[in-house]
Amino acid sequence: MPETTSETTSTRTPVDFWFDPLCPWAWMTSRWMLEVEKVRDVEVRWHVMSLAVLNEDKLDELPAEYREMLEKQAWGPVRVVTAAWQKHGEDVLGPLYTALGTRIHNQGAGVGRETVAAALADVGLPAELMEYHDQEDFEFDAQLRASHKEGIDKVGQDVGTPVIAVPGADGEQIAFFGPVVTPAPQGDEAGRLWDGTLAVASVPGFYEIKRTRTKGPDFSNLV
Repeated sequence: MPETTSETTSTRTPVDFWFDPLCPWAWMTSRWMLEVEKVRDVEVRWHVMSLAVLNEDKLDELPAEYREMLEKQAWGPVRVVTAAWQKHGEDVLGPLYTALGTRIHNQGAGVGRETVAAALADVGLPAELMEYHDQEDFEFDAQLRASHKEGIDKVGQDVGTPVIAVPGADGEQIAFFGPVVTPAPQGDEAGRLWDGTLAVASVPGFYEIKRTRTKGPDFSNLV
């Protein structure tokens, strides 16, 4: 008799999500997507992008405070996340992002080395990964840039983080910047926003709905 194998294939809808751990708006959107996983048949696949890479060729055009943040704070965390992914597999990305975001955004701990080291400990990853935090000749720079490029190529250059790619017409993935929302929707509200996201993605030629933000990031319903 021929050899038989038992293979389980997920039937959940894949959603690709690109994040930089520093971005509070990406954090809010990511928490919404975790709520969507609870109320819809969806599976999030996490990917790294970088605000430092996104803006490295236009630093002179940025406000001084934002430019300083990118130069001094943006590289370290994303290097550590990328190194963790390369050395321990893609399954660590979601848990490590959650640990980092909880400390950086929910708890207001900032983005220093202590925060990143504590997040590694939270998810049982080795402290040795911190050696990549300040590694200017970053060992996994090519992989970081390739992941970043994959997300940006899907959505276009005039965006930031987050980037999500969802099923569009005929099953083809459509990528968007956003949705930008505060606070992160939960329960049925999260499901309705997801349904709306799929609805606009199903319309060929749909590109943008936007209004001016009048509120800052609200983490009050996150733990």
